[in-house]
Amino acid sequence: MQAEISSAKNVLELTGINKSFGSVVANKDVNLAVKVGSIHGIVGENGAGKSTLMSILYGFYQADTGAIRVDGREVGIPDSRAAIAHGIGMVHQHFKLVENFTVLENIILGAEEGAFLPSSRRKARLELQRLAKEYELQVDLEAITENLPVGVQQRVEILKALYRQARILILDEPTGVLTPSEADHLFRILRRLRDEGKSVILITHKLREIMDATDTVSVMRRGELIATAPTSSMTKESLAELMVGRRVLLRVDKSPSKPGEVVFDIRGLNVRDQRGVRMVKDVSFSVRAGEIVGIAGVAGNGQTELLEALAGNCVPESGTVLLNDAEIAADPFKRREAGVAHVPEDRHAIGLILSFPLRENASLGYHRRPEFGTSPMLKRSKLQQYAQAYISDYDIRPPNADLRTSLFSGGNQQKIVLAREIEHDPAVLLVGQPTRGVDIGAIEFIHRRLIELRDQNKAILLVSVELDEIRALSDRILVMFDGAIVGEASPDASERELGLLMAGIAEQDQGRG
Repeated sequence: MQAEISSAKNVLELTGINKSFGSVVANKDVNLAVKVGSIHGIVGENGAGKSTLMSILYGFYQADTGAIRVDGREVGIPDSRAAIAHGIGMVHQHFKLVENFTVLENIILGAEEGAFLPSSRRKARLELQRLAKEYELQVDLEAITENLPVGVQQRVEILKALYRQARILILDEPTGVLTPSEADHLFRILRRLRDEGKSVILITHKLREIMDATDTVSVMRRGELIATAPTSSMTKESLAELMVGRRVLLRVDKSPSKPGEVVFDIRGLNVRDQRGVRMVKDVSFSVRAGEIVGIAGVAGNGQTELLEALAGNCVPESGTVLLNDAEIAADPFKRREAGVAHVPEDRHAIGLILSFPLRENASLGYHRRPEFGTSPMLKRSKLQQYAQAYISDYDIRPPNADLRTSLFSGGNQQKIVLAREIEHDPAVLLVGQPTRGVDIGAIEFIHRRLIELRDQNKAILLVSVELDEIRALSDRILVMFDGAIVGEASPDASERELGLLMAGIAEQDQGRG
């Protein structure tokens, strides 16, 4: 199923690309052809080699062997400047913008003529106004970048690539920070670019986006490109099976919930971040036993600060948190002892100590409990016992409790955190971004575990920027915008309804033109 190399139809060809980092083979004999005027999707699990391949194309890495051809001519790409010179642009997952620069300054930075002379600015402004109108990329060129919503910042990145005359545009996980309506707008832009004869390479883990937006799809697994085919000939299930190497259940199989009494009750919570900015604004809600309450919203609207406050990792400005009608102190150890477990959004920064072995991470946050010992030295045998149980029950690979945690894949690291928090029998589980950076196979496993916990009559609060995940797992959905709860919806609510709430558009405004 590999794509055939045909210079007459291809704007870009990668042939025989190999790249290793020490003993780790990142790309193995990869052949990729991208047609003129097409949207070409690339999918694969974490570590499949997608990012390395694109980094080679954009000049961040050099291939050990292999060739790159643009318009049928072999070219060298030693750095990103050379990539841009060959008409290749890239919109990174984490934007490469100077936050305190204006939009105009960001776009012409590195491509300015005359070092920001007025004539250079006038020329750039006219060209950008033309591009913005042609490709529906309207943005205020004088706005300070850090004040713009993330969806508009992404438009700035695309404009920057087009201003540099990119004919081949690479987008790495472009919808991770967008509302559904912003994502729809992005794909309209990409189709316009395709229809104008430009070529787009789309890297995404969202199979629905691949099916809806691309003309051709390539699948990578363990460094190899194992299949390329017209997207119309594939299904989400067949793509997932190619990515993982086995059949994967893409839907969440669950029975209706049977909510019990209110277990977790939040009243009038206000939280300020380290800058003193109020990120959570008078938030009140409850979670019952035997239900999953999902909080939907675009990243940066207060969900992170809400979870940190509920876990006891920061002290709120005001408000009350009750567990079984009793107020609990804002201290992470006391909250855990009371029965509030926490799977944090950032497992590296908060959930794990990566230099510690799995054995020690298996008790992190619970290590003050008597079973682990009362002296400064914890009982190694007890730590080992817990770790081995987690390895067995959660299929953690490799099955080595002594292995440094940094050496496990993202999916297995997440399983370590999940096992630790679930297996200490909490009354409430706070889960932030449960499948961020996690492979499809591990996503299936994590989703199943969360449903099992719900069915054991536990209360679960789920925060995720993945709207499909929120809708699949939740029994009720709360939507956060600008630090406040702006609405509640059923999991059966339309994507449009949820997307409008996520964009801060109230129900009474939804019918207005």
